[in-house]
Amino acid sequence: MSQQRLPVPTRLNRDTSYPTIFPTRPENSARGKTIVVTGGGTGIGAETARFFAAAGASRILLLGRRPAPLLATKASIEAAHPGAEVVATPADVTDKAQVDAAFSDFVVDAGGDKKIDVLISNAAAMGPLDGIDTVDPAAFLAGVQANVGSALLVAQAFLRHAAADAVAVNVSSNAAHVNFARALASYSVGKLAAYRVWDAVAFAHPKMRVYHVQPGIVDTDMNRAGGGVQALGYEDHVSLPAGFMLWLASPEAVFLKGKFLWSNWDVDELKTRAAEIEASQEFNIQVVGWPFGGPAEVTMAPDAADHWKN
Repeated sequence: MSQQRLPVPTRLNRDTSYPTIFPTRPENSARGKTIVVTGGGTGIGAETARFFAAAGASRILLLGRRPAPLLATKASIEAAHPGAEVVATPADVTDKAQVDAAFSDFVVDAGGDKKIDVLISNAAAMGPLDGIDTVDPAAFLAGVQANVGSALLVAQAFLRHAAADAVAVNVSSNAAHVNFARALASYSVGKLAAYRVWDAVAFAHPKMRVYHVQPGIVDTDMNRAGGGVQALGYEDHVSLPAGFMLWLASPEAVFLKGKFLWSNWDVDELKTRAAEIEASQEFNIQVVGWPFGGPAEVTMAPDAADHWKN
């Protein structure tokens, strides 16, 4: 098995949580905040919910397909953090009625006037693992639909109940921008499309902060199905993405708004370059170099402008 780490833009390549992203750090306080985590029953979603509870979140909604893991996670969080109210709601994020009801009930049960402060959009589907030359087209497209469709449904439900300055974290994958596994084509396409869904949310709601995160190589059920840990020969601790996403919800991370980020990147190093990163196209998915050093404005030829007006 290879032990070679994937390259990162910081000197440190993190594989577990560290003091800057601990929930006990005052700068990461989530005191009084309302949090929603999809895929919240196990793995990264469950650990992220635990981090927000430890940081003082008052209400947390866990969404997932399986009731038993949701209830187990709810019980463990409330036992460790009695001040946190945890709601466990079984819901399939590809089902509009279930998603809408889960978000609406969560807000109504709080009196209807408490908006959602943070969304961790973590649920995903692996899709078929056959190569592009042999994969069944229907299965391929179903995998894409599961990921992009759930992103849209969750985004729309969130927007109906979100605070004006809410934070949304799209838990993505490096498969959205790195083509390194022939068996992940359907998953990669779906994750790239989901990135654009959340990018559209950011464009339409500029007061919100939207982030896209590669959560690391964590030994989850989905990662095992895709062979990530086995193929790469290393793994990241589940506390790494949990702490990283908690930190993204803090005011310190404003300079990374809209960026595609890996949880392995050291946030202390990123902070030293805050002004430079915020003003640049770095960590965006785009044509490399665009806008090629020229003006940011796009000027269309007259006939093209007329075409779009019509």
